[in-house]
Amino acid sequence: MFRYILRRIAQSVIVLFGVSILAFSVMFLAGDPTLLYVSERSSAEEIESTRRALGFDKPKHIQYLNWLGKAVQGDFGQSTKYKQPAMKLVLERLPATLELTFVGMFVAVMFAIPLGVIAAAKRNSIFDNVTMILAMIGQSIPEFWLGLMLILIVGVEYRLLPISGRVPILEPLFTGQWEVLKATFGDAVRHILMPGIASGVWSLSRNARLVRSSMLEVLGMDYVTTARAKGVNDYKVIMKHAFKNALIPIVTIVGLEFGFLIGGDVIIENVFAWPGVGRLVVYAINQRDFNVVQASVFTLALLFIFLNLLVDVMYTWLDPRIRYS
Repeated sequence: MFRYILRRIAQSVIVLFGVSILAFSVMFLAGDPTLLYVSERSSAEEIESTRRALGFDKPKHIQYLNWLGKAVQGDFGQSTKYKQPAMKLVLERLPATLELTFVGMFVAVMFAIPLGVIAAAKRNSIFDNVTMILAMIGQSIPEFWLGLMLILIVGVEYRLLPISGRVPILEPLFTGQWEVLKATFGDAVRHILMPGIASGVWSLSRNARLVRSSMLEVLGMDYVTTARAKGVNDYKVIMKHAFKNALIPIVTIVGLEFGFLIGGDVIIENVFAWPGVGRLVVYAINQRDFNVVQASVFTLALLFIFLNLLVDVMYTWLDPRIRYS
């Protein structure tokens, strides 16, 4: 097991190396990056001087090595728009994205698992048919449309929840500001509820179908039939014998979805004016603030790789038959 983890870490380093090359290349997609650091009225001499000062006159591989040396230390340079370190900006926005991701995954997992399990246990029943129809509808609804409908109906028409903004949860939690967290927690939940639901509905719909499919496959196996023949009640058959084995593909897709939600909630963050990394990246791309884009890509890739490693390790806990050499 330990050797497997070391091998996966080595593979992750290779993936990060590839991500670093792509992130570095972003700077040159729009032409000469020197022009980002000078005014439109700068003379040719001033532009050339700035190019030499920033190291853009050196060969590309030398520039990359210099950039990589700073990147592994968390130094992605200054934001050309905010005039602050790029990584600092990303880390300031990361808690908001993580909060939205956690709520979206809570909606996607905590509702999908019981719905999928019950639908499989009651195959072809009214509950099963209705659940699968709703799941297909949920997968067909675009996130931005659902977000706008929630804003119009829940936020504007009935004024039940705020339509934009954020009240922090993770920052006071990690810094031990318990009184602040206690005083603002209710308001924070009200602010994150609509974007969290909009973010998690699509994943909820797919996960419900996946759980049902996995459970049906396991419930048709011989050892489940044997357990039922011995007189074991349905609850024990489903939860003790079938559910744990059905979790392996579910854990795989949930781990991947968590990574996708971290980097893919751009639309939801923009619809609800949520101050996360996705919204920051969109603004940085529009403003050609490539240092911020690079820092965001590198950070999100690191989180995604860590989640994949965690999912692989969880397999051995879910199924003792799995052994890694």
